Amino acid sequence: MTLVMLVLCCGVYFGIIYLFGKMTNGNGNGEQMVANGRVVGYKLIGQKFTDDKYFWGRPSGVDYNAAGSAGSNKGPSNPDYLKSVQDRIDSFLVHNPGIKKADLPAEMVTASGSGLDPDISPASAYVQLSRVALVRNLEESRLRSIVDQHIKKNPVGPDVINVLQLNVALEELKN
Repeated sequence: MTLVMLVLCCGVYFGIIYLFGKMTNGNGNGEQMVANGRVVGYKLIGQKFTDDKYFWGRPSGVDYNAAGSAGSNKGPSNPDYLKSVQDRIDSFLVHNPGIKKADLPAEMVTASGSGLDPDISPASAYVQLSRVALVRNLEESRLRSIVDQHIKKNPVGPDVINVLQLNVALEELKN
């Protein structure tokens, strides 16, 4: 019985999962984002953008390490958690001087449960428009239309924007 279960669980099950993976987008290796002939990331895994010329994604409790998806396990009254959120608020406001704390979407200063969230809300993108437009020497209206083109309408939940795809589109403006 042990030998039969070993073959079923380690051989047959693995083979079935492998075949299903090969039938998905990316052939089981994830959906790679390619720009200028090279892989720049994966569409479903958030990445760290800190340069002012890019739109920033949601903070990560695991520093965007895809090998260890996790949240912080700190509650909303934990002093360490409150300090990290305040540090993120302060940093965001320094890099976006025209923004008031009250206008800052909570998702821009709080990490997601997985720590790998690739998307932000349109409001989180709009709050960064002035900074990115200034650094890239673009008109805000043109940049807003690019952001609007990257909004994924969601019929059952909030609309989102994939940060990596948006930033790749900005880089392609140069070409």
